[in-house]
Amino acid sequence: MREVELGWGKVLLVKDNGEFHALGHKCPHYGAPLVKGVLSRGRVRCPWHGACFNISTGDLEDFPGLDSLHKFQVKIEKEKVYVRASKQALQLQRRTKVMAKCISPSAGHSGSTNVLIVGAGAAGLVCAETLRQEGFSDRIVLCTLDRHLPYDRPKLSKSLDTQPEQLALRPKEFFRAYGIEVLTEAQVVTVDVRNKKVVFKDGFKLEYSKLLLAPGSSPKNLSCKGKEVENVFTIRTPEDANRVVRLARGRNVVVVGAGFLGMEVAAYLTEKAHSVSVVELEETPFRRFLGERVGRTLMKMFENNRVKFYMQTEVLELRAQEGKLKEVVLKSSKVVRADVCVVGIGAVPATGFLRQSGISLDSRGFIPVNKMMQTNIPGVFAAGDAVTFPLAWRNNRKVNIPHWQMAHAQGRVAAQNMLAQEAEISTVPYLWTAMFGKSLRYAGYGEGFDDVIIQGDLEELKFVAFYTKGDEVIAVASMNYDPIVSKVAEVLGSGRAIRKREVETGDMSWLTGKGS
Repeated sequence: MREVELGWGKVLLVKDNGEFHALGHKCPHYGAPLVKGVLSRGRVRCPWHGACFNISTGDLEDFPGLDSLHKFQVKIEKEKVYVRASKQALQLQRRTKVMAKCISPSAGHSGSTNVLIVGAGAAGLVCAETLRQEGFSDRIVLCTLDRHLPYDRPKLSKSLDTQPEQLALRPKEFFRAYGIEVLTEAQVVTVDVRNKKVVFKDGFKLEYSKLLLAPGSSPKNLSCKGKEVENVFTIRTPEDANRVVRLARGRNVVVVGAGFLGMEVAAYLTEKAHSVSVVELEETPFRRFLGERVGRTLMKMFENNRVKFYMQTEVLELRAQEGKLKEVVLKSSKVVRADVCVVGIGAVPATGFLRQSGISLDSRGFIPVNKMMQTNIPGVFAAGDAVTFPLAWRNNRKVNIPHWQMAHAQGRVAAQNMLAQEAEISTVPYLWTAMFGKSLRYAGYGEGFDDVIIQGDLEELKFVAFYTKGDEVIAVASMNYDPIVSKVAEVLGSGRAIRKREVETGDMSWLTGKGS
């Protein structure tokens, strides 16, 4: 792969099996240079977040993101490669796939829709867009509890003062142009699968032919004494995030929970708050997810940025002065000054409204689906954070993977199966986190790992961690080691197992592209 300058912009020139292809050079998701990505099996995978693009068409084949790449004309004459591209395409760097328009708008029969999608996160939006890309021209209604059109939720905890309009995944005109109706602040209270009808909180009833349930999850709250005092927040909406930043400036902040959300919030607030403290039950942050050594390394990075940790303890009481938070009392009997408290102790699936519906829920409230994202009720599909599904490359183990990329992939598969295309979910999970300007990338499914093999230098924050179970690598994480996580995702996605002994040797030429 090579980046080539055309005067009006660059293209990515790819030579694969003797054939040349020219494409947009930046990933439409967050603008990563694709030349630093991974070329494999006729597609290029983004080095940052794992999105994949077909080199023959430029089409997006794996997520995150919504748009594809432009494909440019290539001809070979006398050993020279000529690329022809429009100036506009070179400057845009993204291509929205051709979509059908709605030919049966709601006028006159607003009480029924062909497709109803409950939840407007990544799964819901990608489902709606995929239906239109596949030529579906009937009515689609997307409903959300939020007051906003679909937005980039992972950014909320990484950049808390971003405004809602900056987070929007698509402009208002997009939904109008393709006839995707969005009902905001719309809460579904019952689903009647026998009569194919849902009832909203305000009494509005809507009949459907096909239903996608993508309600996501609700953050867990603290259950301790004083939990109702002012200035204690979970982060679910742009308003939550914006309010936390506003109140935290120059004040004392306590973050409860050292998972992804808590640590991202803590990192972001260090420059703005007077002090930031993190309270966590485990002995190191991210321990269950990234293991002891990586967790400790990240903890040290936070401590170097003035974050104070209170580990292996939890909140006993929130104390107020004139109704507003003043102190957080820990079970270890420590008392921490706090003007603002952010709670990031996990989430539960937002599926309470399905309890009497006949749609199966497991004991934890998740919606079990098959590889086609179908529930136990014909015509009812589910996707996103609220589902458990069979993970193909881990022997179809039923898992819940509440990550942005996975929600996109499931939304697409659900749409394809609404159209009877018999698609199956097969994507390799991929996620990322960003703290203090450093990104950690992760691919695979590491639950139950029994060993961690680390190559590189933890102290320098330039490392790769391979998570193994028995003889097999089941996940990988890295910092400052691109595109290794994308490379591993490609290897796992191709169906090839990576053995523990292959990563123990320290010779990673086979992964970094310098060997076979």
